[in-house]
Amino acid sequence: MADTRLRDKLATKDFFVVPGIHDMITAVIADRVGFDVVYGTGYWLTASAYGMPDAGLVSYTQMLDRHATILKTSKAALIADADTGFGGLLNVQHTVRGYEAAGVSAIQIEDQEFPKKCGHTPGRKVIPVEDMVEKIKVAAEAREDMLIIARTDARQAEGMDAVLRRLEAYSKAGADILFPEAMESEEEMRLACSTFDKPVMANMANGGSTPILKGDVLKDIGYAFAIYPSLSSLIAASAIETAFVKLRDQGDGEPVDMPMFNFKEFCGLIGFQEVWDFEKKWAR
Repeated sequence: MADTRLRDKLATKDFFVVPGIHDMITAVIADRVGFDVVYGTGYWLTASAYGMPDAGLVSYTQMLDRHATILKTSKAALIADADTGFGGLLNVQHTVRGYEAAGVSAIQIEDQEFPKKCGHTPGRKVIPVEDMVEKIKVAAEAREDMLIIARTDARQAEGMDAVLRRLEAYSKAGADILFPEAMESEEEMRLACSTFDKPVMANMANGGSTPILKGDVLKDIGYAFAIYPSLSSLIAASAIETAFVKLRDQGDGEPVDMPMFNFKEFCGLIGFQEVWDFEKKWAR
């Protein structure tokens, strides 16, 4: 049966926050904290798994594998980044069916030209609105219960008026959730949310073009929910660098001034208890 938790949360119209998942350690920590919806971020899954930039270099098969692994590891419902649908209309159909078969609750498709780029980096170009409308229509016809998120990257290339025109067209084509990427001010964010009756999502990308606002402010603006794709990755990268510098310079493998997760607890999170129970049952 389809996972309805994301639909149910949207139906309440109560604002909620969604952490970005960049690897399976992040996935089990999100479970431990209690998030019931998570976001499979294209940028950070690409960086963590393949050490490459989010520039259209990772294939449908590679990204589907990352999302499917999140779903096997995590107990949460998954919103999954699908870039441009990985090609033309037939590719979009294939992508939607593959993501839904894996258990994804909502698929995010954007209107960039291929090869696409991270939504908070320069040089992005968008396809004609008519082409994206066709992608949304194909996605809507291909899915069974999965929600469709239509993202536009038109703000920097075409301006705010184009963002609104595009999102209106995508909404009419069958998108369930609207995603105006890289808004540059609170005023633009309010305009995007007030224009549409459908849920609008915010991208709180640390270091990006959009102001990072607290949840209560985003709720007041009118967003249905916000994703935080870079939070875990950038904090983890900073902590790792600090620890490695201490290791290099001081030979310190257990710095007392840095928080460290308990190893035995982490073994439990990652599934070792089941291994130990199996070995106890079947030991000879």
